[in-house]
Amino acid sequence: MSKLFAIVDLETTGGRADRERIIEVAVAIHDGEKVIDQFESLINPERSIPYNITRITGITTDMVVDAPKFYEVAKRVVEMTEGAVFVAHNVRFDYSFLTHEFKRLGYTYTRKQLCTVKMSRKAFPKLEGGYSLGNLIKQFNIKVKDRHRAMADVMATVDVFQRIIKLNGGTDFTEMMKLGIREAKLPPGMEIKQLEELPNDIGVYYFHDESGDIVYVGKSIHIKRRIFEHFRGKTNKANLMERYVRDISYELTGSELVALILESHEIRNHHPIINKAQKGKHNPTGILCYENQQGYLCFSSVKLNSRNRNHTGLIATYDKTSMAAMAIYRSKTEFELCNCLLDGKKGETSCIYQQIGHCPGAGVGLEEKDDYNERALQAKHQLESAYDYDCLIIDKGRNDQECAVVLVEDGQYQGFGYYDTSLDNNPSVEDLKSCIKHYPNNSNIPGIIRTFIASDKHVKVIRLDETS
Repeated sequence: MSKLFAIVDLETTGGRADRERIIEVAVAIHDGEKVIDQFESLINPERSIPYNITRITGITTDMVVDAPKFYEVAKRVVEMTEGAVFVAHNVRFDYSFLTHEFKRLGYTYTRKQLCTVKMSRKAFPKLEGGYSLGNLIKQFNIKVKDRHRAMADVMATVDVFQRIIKLNGGTDFTEMMKLGIREAKLPPGMEIKQLEELPNDIGVYYFHDESGDIVYVGKSIHIKRRIFEHFRGKTNKANLMERYVRDISYELTGSELVALILESHEIRNHHPIINKAQKGKHNPTGILCYENQQGYLCFSSVKLNSRNRNHTGLIATYDKTSMAAMAIYRSKTEFELCNCLLDGKKGETSCIYQQIGHCPGAGVGLEEKDDYNERALQAKHQLESAYDYDCLIIDKGRNDQECAVVLVEDGQYQGFGYYDTSLDNNPSVEDLKSCIKHYPNNSNIPGIIRTFIASDKHVKVIRLDETS
């Protein structure tokens, strides 16, 4: 076999990927014969670890206090798993947690997947006791030192995976990975061949109904892979796809940032019925700034409604709760805000960050109000501003002879375009600005741009205040 397999296990604070966080990650890269690389790390989930999780895993809050946060290991996870098939025991669990963590960073994480639970059912039919990893360890007498720790469970999964390979004589898993799409119901009139001919590049894709109207807009760094995923399974979205979709078109962008921006434009412009059905009633998220009873400045993200959207303390608005949370987190880190004074926390009697020396303890009265509020005011000013500075953002283009350019000027997003680098490899600011196609602004775009820049995507940022 020539494929690589990334065998993954995570330990988490709970079972809901949209609410809980990762506390340990382990990855073993397997070439079909042996493990050729591996990585493991505890993760600081920025919250305490529940007792029942500690009881199962042995991982305590103290153990993760000095561990890296997820964004600090995200690049390593991406690089290790790039081009590999994502393998896990109950892959849906581990894969969903990783995709949610990357989503919080503004990154779309997609990989082909294999589940060793499903593979085991097929390879070892009628196995006594079921197909949990614990039972497979027992049935095959697999030696495991630290059960329910990520790397120990990864290596147990490696053992199971290798048994399946050996049993099948080095099976090519291509057909198994395609099984999901073959079993799904494609919309009437569409064939798998049409999907196979799609590019697996970065861009925005459109689903059309029988009249040609746009019913769904999406963005992906791998268009073909993402569209295949839409037609797997029996989710509500897949049912809507089957009902409405009759054709597909796409626009390549080269730049992931431009794809994110264009997707936002197109959804606002076309109001696609499936996007609306998935999103439901649109209630943007706001960031409120207010003083608590002790006079400390507090920040909280809230879903906006008719009662609070005119709140005097409303300082910023985002289309997504995750973007508001990211903005508060960034300000917390930069200005050393107290975690006890964020997101409406009340009645805190102790601060774990203060106890470990990472916070002066304003939320529990251990830092003077005026000293804390001086930093909090700086955070407030940053949160009030959609952008920290005017700039040009340079990213990859659609081919080797161009670059993508996004313009922020006069404190507002102005649009994007493409510059032909074959004309000049060192264009001036005015040359770059001349290629911009102007687009309307919307409340979602500042969060997209700021999150993208902050997530270390290797884009070039030219500050306009340093070029004049």
